Amino acid sequence: MGDKILEFVDITRSFFGVKALEKINLQLKEGEIFGLIGENGAGKSTLMNILGGILPQDEGCMLLDTQEYKPGGPSDASAAGIEFIHQELNLFMNLTVAENIYIHNFPTMQGTPIIRKREIIKRAKDLLESLGMEIQPTALLETLAPGERQMVEIAKALSMDARIYIFDEPTTSLTAKETTGLFNILKRLRNEGKTIIYISHILGDVEDLADSVAVLRDGKVMGSGPIQDFSIDKMISLMVGGSFKQIFPEKKSIPQKEKLLEIQELSQSGTVKDINFSLHKGEILGVFGLMGAGRTEMARMVFGVDPYSDGEVYIEGEKLPKSNPMASIEKGLAFVTEDRREEGLLMDVPIVDNLGMVALPDFCRNYTKIVNGKQLNEEAEHVSERLHLKATNLDVMPAKSLSGGNQQKVVIGKWLLKTPRVLIMDEPTRGIDVGAKYEVFNIINDLADKGAGILMISSEVEELIGVCDRIVVMSRGEIMDVFEKEKFTQEAIMRSAFRQGMIATATEGDEDEIK
Repeated sequence: MGDKILEFVDITRSFFGVKALEKINLQLKEGEIFGLIGENGAGKSTLMNILGGILPQDEGCMLLDTQEYKPGGPSDASAAGIEFIHQELNLFMNLTVAENIYIHNFPTMQGTPIIRKREIIKRAKDLLESLGMEIQPTALLETLAPGERQMVEIAKALSMDARIYIFDEPTTSLTAKETTGLFNILKRLRNEGKTIIYISHILGDVEDLADSVAVLRDGKVMGSGPIQDFSIDKMISLMVGGSFKQIFPEKKSIPQKEKLLEIQELSQSGTVKDINFSLHKGEILGVFGLMGAGRTEMARMVFGVDPYSDGEVYIEGEKLPKSNPMASIEKGLAFVTEDRREEGLLMDVPIVDNLGMVALPDFCRNYTKIVNGKQLNEEAEHVSERLHLKATNLDVMPAKSLSGGNQQKVVIGKWLLKTPRVLIMDEPTRGIDVGAKYEVFNIINDLADKGAGILMISSEVEELIGVCDRIVVMSRGEIMDVFEKEKFTQEAIMRSAFRQGMIATATEGDEDEIK
């Protein structure tokens, strides 16, 4: 590691009278990976938004190469050699991969605004290949999987050849293979003298990658220093303000014989084929699979968002109409989408309106359709307390003012106001810290204990093993196996997910992982 490159001095920032950051003092060195951790709402993203020129600080200053650094916007940060890879992607779905990568610095024909398209395609191809990314530069972004889009966001930032890179939860949409590739890129950048700020809730990754670490809680630095001085237990203790030994709460519910959800021969060309399973009253049924397995596509078809060509979906024995989310909601079906920003929230709308979005008709007075605002606010406050939502003034603060994890709580909370019979949850804990995960698992357990059925899709095998009664494993649009609880092992589930020839395309590292 080299000399000091960046320093935060007494950085303070408030929102709606609440301090999000209070006198933050940190130093970063050239050529290091600096881990920044903390619970949702601890202030990590706020601090990075100040560094990236998105927000101004109320007090304090930043020093870049010992000189005061005061960006007036993201363009000033880029000019200073600072690039921000956001947790929520800043990409254009209707443009190609190459166009997204070079959106801020298109090469043009001399003296004209005409873009040299062949050049950006070649540049993008060379960049993607150098990063080990198997993505076509001419592909439209909307055709890519979430993990591939995340890698395009990373490639876009790396194309700027910055001095400091901020990675905010970069692995949340990535497969194991893509994550390994990203870590190799980060290590290469460090060896080239770049400084990496790495924000993650996956503490094992921070422990393996980082040279130094800082822990934030409630907008304050709880501890910082060389990573060797911070065990995972110590990091968790500093994050939550005490010891945190139990990751998964004890499950109280016992699955009943009564079927709440039944899927028969569900098929759609190119996505899923002959999907058959049942979800029982009081059961938490997990769905696991690698990227491209068809898990999300299946969930969207069941809820009625996307069409399917063959098969039937039944709720408590009653057949659901195809492609009709309203009918699904009326029958007690709920869907927590994996893409909270684009599909789960109205980002500019107050939190209370987001929480009441689904159940709004239930708060209308008689036939007048006038919303009972007082009752809605009371119920929203109750859900907010239940989820330990870190927010004040629910009827004023917009959803975009919340941290990513707290936004996810709002997505879940809007369905709790509806008291669903069947809750489909697609990656419900993505981007949520260890304490918030425990709270979400408690909510899931509570719903199951009250007789609801939970269909939980997750990329984390350990999470499904710790929470579920059974686990369905999908690969290439088909169900490979259904594991009963007594047969849960990470090895067996991973082996099942790699079936149908996928093991042949896995990297050597992936094979080692499942042996």
